[in-house]
Amino acid sequence: MLFAISAEYSAAQLTAMRANPDTNRRDAVAQALEAGGGRLVEMYGRIANGPGVLVIFDAPDGMTAAALCSVAISGGAQNARVERLYTQDEIKQARQIGAKIAAAYKAPGEA
Repeated sequence: MLFAISAEYSAAQLTAMRANPDTNRRDAVAQALEAGGGRLVEMYGRIANGPGVLVIFDAPDGMTAAALCSVAISGGAQNARVERLYTQDEIKQARQIGAKIAAAYKAPGEA
């Protein structure tokens, strides 16, 4: 399952990275994901709402994604947000399932 987590760095995190500008956050994130059975797909820096990060990763389940988010927050990340990403094949499946559900659904007052 693909997920994305976005967050802003705290002032303390930015200060620590400025003190050690050669720090490799990508390797640290990849190692953390691997410890939970996941895999880093890509990691980007962001400037929206302050310096931050966007991590796209593959995880075995939503609990692993939630755990990664909690670890990021405990490390000082701010405004962390996790969302599930869907492939186009998964979206097609959802539309097909939705069509079946819509055909059986009765709106309030119709049933």
